[in-house]
Amino acid sequence: MNFELKSGTNMKKIWLLVTISLISLSGMAQLNPVTWSFSSKKTGDKMYEIHMTATIQTGWHLYSQKQPNDAIAIPTTFTINANPLFNPEGKIKEVGKMEVMNDKELGVSANQYSITVDFVQKVKLKSNARTNFTGSVEYQTCDDKKCLPPKTVNFSIAIK
Repeated sequence: MNFELKSGTNMKKIWLLVTISLISLSGMAQLNPVTWSFSSKKTGDKMYEIHMTATIQTGWHLYSQKQPNDAIAIPTTFTINANPLFNPEGKIKEVGKMEVMNDKELGVSANQYSITVDFVQKVKLKSNARTNFTGSVEYQTCDDKKCLPPKTVNFSIAIK
């Protein structure tokens, strides 16, 4: 009987741990500290800027596309679907105030943004056709205590 009591107590502890873990995970799954907006802007004859803007909640950070060698953060990565109606002009540029984080305790650093960052891709249409700039962005966000798992957002931006 003593064994059953200990076993029951251990089972209660395990069940409590599992319940707390699931509640924590569901809470993290609901966290969404980054919102994205997407737009296009005509800048000249058949020339457009595609704006992929991240708005970041206070206390959270979004990582730059380019990270230092000692970084452990997952950089923001864009995947652009091929489209025969336009050519990208150069690489995606980041417009915002980049912060360099250095954690001396862990010996790591990261290039990151707070509040907002605008990722801008220039494109040139091959003709005056209407089309869409499509793809996805994968990113990770962290605050001072935790990092959320990487997330992917698909987008389709009309070029008019």
